[in-house]
Amino acid sequence: MTRGRPVAAVALLLAATAAGYSSFRARGVRREPGLNVLLITIDTLRFDALGSYGQAQAETPWLDRLAEQGVRFERAYAHNVVTLPSHANILSGLYPHEHGVRDNAGFRLPRDTQTLATRLKQAGYRTGAFVSAFPLDSRFGLDAGFDVYDDAFLNVDASLGHQVQQRAGPETVERARRFVDAVGAAPSFCFVHLYEPHFPYAPPEALRERFRGRPYQGEVAAADRALEPLLRPLLERGKDGRTLVIVTSDHGESLGEHGESTHGIFAYEATLRVPLLLYAPRLFRPRVVRDVARHVDILPTVLDALGMPIPGETRGASLLEAAQAGAALHGSSYFEALTGAFSRGWAPLYGILDGGQKYIELPEPELYDVTSDPREQQNQLAKGDASRLRGLLAAERARDRGARRGAPSAEVRERLGALGYVAGSGAMGDTPATPEDDPKRLIGLDTLLQRATTAEMEGRTDEAIALVREVLAKRPRMLVAHAQLARLLRASGDLAGAVQALRRALELQPRDAVSAALLGAYLNEAGRPQDAIALLRPLAAAPEPDVDVLVALGMALAGVGRREEAKQVFETARRADPSDAMLGVNLATVYMLGGEDARAEELLRQAAAQRPDLFRAWNALGVIAARSGRPEQAIAHWRTALALDPDAFDTLYNLGSLLWQRGEREAAREPLQRFVARAPRREYAPDIARAQRWLASAAASR
Repeated sequence: MTRGRPVAAVALLLAATAAGYSSFRARGVRREPGLNVLLITIDTLRFDALGSYGQAQAETPWLDRLAEQGVRFERAYAHNVVTLPSHANILSGLYPHEHGVRDNAGFRLPRDTQTLATRLKQAGYRTGAFVSAFPLDSRFGLDAGFDVYDDAFLNVDASLGHQVQQRAGPETVERARRFVDAVGAAPSFCFVHLYEPHFPYAPPEALRERFRGRPYQGEVAAADRALEPLLRPLLERGKDGRTLVIVTSDHGESLGEHGESTHGIFAYEATLRVPLLLYAPRLFRPRVVRDVARHVDILPTVLDALGMPIPGETRGASLLEAAQAGAALHGSSYFEALTGAFSRGWAPLYGILDGGQKYIELPEPELYDVTSDPREQQNQLAKGDASRLRGLLAAERARDRGARRGAPSAEVRERLGALGYVAGSGAMGDTPATPEDDPKRLIGLDTLLQRATTAEMEGRTDEAIALVREVLAKRPRMLVAHAQLARLLRASGDLAGAVQALRRALELQPRDAVSAALLGAYLNEAGRPQDAIALLRPLAAAPEPDVDVLVALGMALAGVGRREEAKQVFETARRADPSDAMLGVNLATVYMLGGEDARAEELLRQAAAQRPDLFRAWNALGVIAARSGRPEQAIAHWRTALALDPDAFDTLYNLGSLLWQRGEREAAREPLQRFVARAPRREYAPDIARAQRWLASAAASR
């Protein structure tokens, strides 16, 4: 009657100057200890997408009012062109090669890194973060120092390829607003991250028609609208307000410039240059600063504005004097783009910006004057002297201890894939890159992968498969393409083909725990748990095994009846990642298989308390209630599960079949009909046939 199968888990301000801190303070600069701090980052926002930066077709009234009444930095720059490392730069005031986060996957901010949140918390601030997408999940280490780190939107138990990895800006803003209101008179630091206008561009219905043909700009307008509840009260208070507001983006978006569809590969102005706004009428009069500002300058600027010591190790400089008095800013800005190297095996990109000169180090290097050539159409390397910039970059690179990337888990790769990132687990090779590895020559392959991702999101699986195969025909050793092909083949029902694609990925990187974990999960799904055990045992014995390797191994052991071993494996996984409530559900499933429902129910209730939106926990609680003679409780649990995920096939069948057997035929009809219409026939054929017989019987008796 019931189904409950295991699934993959997929106050006081500091006043003294401490050792290592700079005691320098520019005279005549206004500071105000105890101001609240509101840091807003808008993902993928180009600097030129706002009206205040010259976009005539923009509908960004709230951000434009903030710029008009505050300080707008005309030339602000990121140091990375993907989300996680950029936010690590902003919060730490360090360059990526100093804090160690170099890409979205496979990196975590070290626990001992001092950030804006840890420093303000130590100074008596209440701290809260409200993020809108998976790349900023707490597992990546940005939660340090925050009293509240709200990433609870993640659908941690959704099946592969069907995951909600972001939430709309208005919901994130509402949670942040409630936090600010609840803090009261205590000083607060609130960090708000909006995911609009990240790809795929889908403006809300109210804006869709007006921005037809310009969906990216429609999402920019949506982000501005979402921020109104936070920005309107601050703007209306004016000089009576006690909040320092900083608005920036993590990076921009290419929108086809230089052949790049989105971002992550190149570091041209379209993706490296960002908006930067400061607003605090008690500190700043309206001003435009035209010198270069950087992400690493944000932390020292905030601390300086609050009259707090600036850490000596930060790579940034306070912008306070420039914002108040128009003082000139000097200094170079380091940047890098390593996603192509990690996930595709292409050449890594490093660069330096100094004044208007920009040098990009690749097998085919580039030199631009971005003041006279802002779209970087004329590479001046042949007629210009890049030796000074090369020297600046070499000095910075000498500080680089290397990109020590851990293997991103299978779950991480799946979740990033659901957001449109072609995330891989490849490592940067030791072999020097050649011109054939220069991303300028390979960007067409990235376009094909992006098209495949779009086709996948839109349900055109066959087209997506063909596009990925085209990429592999041109670049057979792109591990990320083999992994993407495996996911697509599985979605199309070709599980054998998916297994073969993952085996090819493992041939390219035999120690890749991500591909191995995914292959183990697919082998379990194919009814080959012994093969999965043989594959995963060696990887599970590593000193710090990948959690998804442990999950796949635990599932395989449970599948062959070795439940005690499976319990031990899942307990190891839970110790490795105690924040993952789904691991408790998997462990509970093993106990259920052995008839130990009391312990299973205890674990499931813990998981549901940890993550109330975990529909599989509620489904399993319903299973236990039903088979222990508590049908009303079972029905209530299953209805809770379906409120969280209306397409939960097991739950639809469980609820419909129980209602049918209780004689509640009319109530049973709707969940049974949905189950028959939506459940995959290959996987659920016997249950679908049974439900169809029940429905036919009900129709005949009317």
